[in-house]
Amino acid sequence: MEVIEQESPTVGSLIGSNECINPSVAVSKVADRFFTSQHIDALALVEGHEPIALITRPKLLYTVFRRFGFELFGKKSIVSIADTEPLMLEENERLDVAIDMALSRPAQNIYDEIIVTAGDGSYKGLLSVKQMVIQQSTTLANSVIQKELAHERSKELEKMNHVKSQFIANVTHELRSPVNAIIGLAELMKMSCDKGYIDQVKDRLTLIMSGATHLRAVITNILDLSKIEAGKMEIIAEPFDVVRIIREVAETTRVLLGAKPVDVLVDTASAELEIASDPIKVKQILTNLLSNAAKFTDRGRITVSAVKLNDVLKICVTDTGIGIKKEDIEKLFIAFNQVGDAATKRHDGTGLGLTITKNLLDMLGGNIILRSEFGQGTVFEVTLPLKNNKLNPKEEGHE
Repeated sequence: MEVIEQESPTVGSLIGSNECINPSVAVSKVADRFFTSQHIDALALVEGHEPIALITRPKLLYTVFRRFGFELFGKKSIVSIADTEPLMLEENERLDVAIDMALSRPAQNIYDEIIVTAGDGSYKGLLSVKQMVIQQSTTLANSVIQKELAHERSKELEKMNHVKSQFIANVTHELRSPVNAIIGLAELMKMSCDKGYIDQVKDRLTLIMSGATHLRAVITNILDLSKIEAGKMEIIAEPFDVVRIIREVAETTRVLLGAKPVDVLVDTASAELEIASDPIKVKQILTNLLSNAAKFTDRGRITVSAVKLNDVLKICVTDTGIGIKKEDIEKLFIAFNQVGDAATKRHDGTGLGLTITKNLLDMLGGNIILRSEFGQGTVFEVTLPLKNNKLNPKEEGHE
């Protein structure tokens, strides 16, 4: 049977949208547009009729997190954080050539939309890489090998699109809640100050600090994951007392629990347990595990135990919370995953804490084991070497 080769379509025939904005529009207004228009994944920055840059939903969110501040969010123009060197193709460019160019870009840009221009350089519209690959799959239907390749590309992009959507939904919700709380409490504080109710001001300051701390934790988790994936997370080893850190994190957890009828217990074999590792990373591991336990435990207790076994330290975080279904356990250490979705889940979270915990333990030469029974509670068992010679020792004067 003769295979009839079909001519590759051009990118101009596949334009998905012509969304665009002026480069001088403020970052905050563009963010609002993304939040209110969920169908928009990217905007071209057009000056006159000429496209000069591209801003995508994920990169805007990531940049705002990384450079969080009122000046950037409220006053800076969008061009200050946009991609000023996006992939631009003329409308007559062949689809197969366009796909090769799109997928040969750096990993952080590979799924970004492509700007399509007319022959005179004026803006025509935007084209998604996903749509191009799907179209290519149809065009190459008569070639078994090429069709399979296009199908695999399409599946990969579909998976990435799902992860991106889940991430955006979770992070938007997770950021909006503490921000709204902080703004509302600040307004109430102003009213209390005007009326001279100083005691109410003190109470609301505590709540504002709690909301700001939660907001900082979300942003820190996102930045930490990006550092880990980029291989830029530094580990510095020094001797320290792990019991002291356990007690500090346990006290913080009691504050997080608020009025919940949950006891936080510390069970250690001795008053001090010294290990040589990175104390900041160990504290972050414990904070993530106890915060997770506090989130999913409504009554009963959370227990942290620590004991030396030969050349390792074993730490267990046990709770009497809701537990985890067997089919959900393997999802817990995947980035941006949390049991349930943003629309139905009962507990807030970006789903980054346990992913970061697992990555940090790998970097410290440790391990984590999870045991849980749905409706009965959960146990996270962490092991760390008492001394790891592979870690960088802390230098004198190092900060």
